[in-house]
Amino acid sequence: MNLTGMFLAMAAPAGAQSQQSPAFNFGWIAIMLAIFYFILIRPQQKREKERRALLDTVKSGDRIVFGGGILGVVTNVKDKILTVKIADNVKIEVSRAAVSQILSKGDQPEAAE
Repeated sequence: MNLTGMFLAMAAPAGAQSQQSPAFNFGWIAIMLAIFYFILIRPQQKREKERRALLDTVKSGDRIVFGGGILGVVTNVKDKILTVKIADNVKIEVSRAAVSQILSKGDQPEAAE
């Protein structure tokens, strides 16, 4: 018997294919979506919530780190704009969203994740 004949002999007859119920297929889809939610979406929402809380607590006098790595001290807080002193006689205005960390006195910036 040749190789093709062997595969045809092992294959099930055309009318004997088993059908799975639609509820079974729907169940698998629901399980996969739940796994996707708990592994990807939920942790991202938690990180975003923590980030929003961090940005809401920025106040004058805080030492901050920007996304680009610049360190500075907040001198003025407006609604969405921060005035930051980065050197003697050098102040810049930045978006509140640019803040990546708030540092305590003597703290060093953490490594990027």
